[in-house]
Amino acid sequence: MTFQGWPEDALDFYEGLEADNTKTYWTAHKATYDTLVLGPMAELLDELGPEFGETKMFRPYRDVRFSSDKSPYKTHLGGVIGSRGYVQLSANGLAAASGMYEMAPEQLEAYRRAAADDAAGKELEHIIGAVKGHDIEVHSREVLKTAPRGYRPDHPRIELLRYKGLWAWKAWAVEPWLGTPAAKQRVAGFLLAARPLAQWLDVHVGPSTAGPKRRR
Repeated sequence: MTFQGWPEDALDFYEGLEADNTKTYWTAHKATYDTLVLGPMAELLDELGPEFGETKMFRPYRDVRFSSDKSPYKTHLGGVIGSRGYVQLSANGLAAASGMYEMAPEQLEAYRRAAADDAAGKELEHIIGAVKGHDIEVHSREVLKTAPRGYRPDHPRIELLRYKGLWAWKAWAVEPWLGTPAAKQRVAGFLLAARPLAQWLDVHVGPSTAGPKRRR
């Protein structure tokens, strides 16, 4: 099968799950999830994999062990593409990301050294500007309120130094193209535009031996 997009019933499934996040709802609509949500995502990842790298999908179940919210199911389906890419479907539409959602301590140290360096830091600024030129957000989930220890508050890249992660993000609201193969082109276009940022992170930060959570 080739990727043909997600039909409206896939979005309706998540709207229903948001309203009734129970095993009863999940069981009654499992066939819809398997066929209209999971199936197209698997097809999309299969088609993107050869160009962008190994793919995998996240499980639909929430880890509720340390959460006050005990709802059992995620209200979105996410998939990994390559070393830095991510795609997500929910009732709100489609989204894609690339980068490091959060960094382990040794990664954060390496990132800040590179961002503070004149050559590597200026390269990063140029890359971020180019990515933003594609109408893509670039930011961090967590940002320090002050300069990190060892860096002066008036550093020319102090905003980047205060980041605790760095990733590109693009969200698309529900549009007719979501139910067509054009959805693949949106994700592929994003990944191509964000690739220089992912490459910079690979070169200057790299993987963590502690295995940090890179994505949701």
